[in-house]
Amino acid sequence: MIDHRSLLANFPLSALARLQLARAFVLTGDKTQAQKNYQAFLALSKDADPDIPIMKEAKTEFSRLK
Repeated sequence: MIDHRSLLANFPLSALARLQLARAFVLTGDKTQAQKNYQAFLALSKDADPDIPIMKEAKTEFSRLK
């Protein structure tokens, strides 16, 4: 999905794929790639409601990497 962004430009699963990829990089210990993908998720979701639980979780997870 991530490799074919033009197919999913505004589709929510594109952003969620970035979040899951970031989480996978955390599990493998690749902090740099995890941060990159958390930033991409947050950029894609910048207009989302900040009170949605997944947004809160992602922001918390991202802040732990800093």
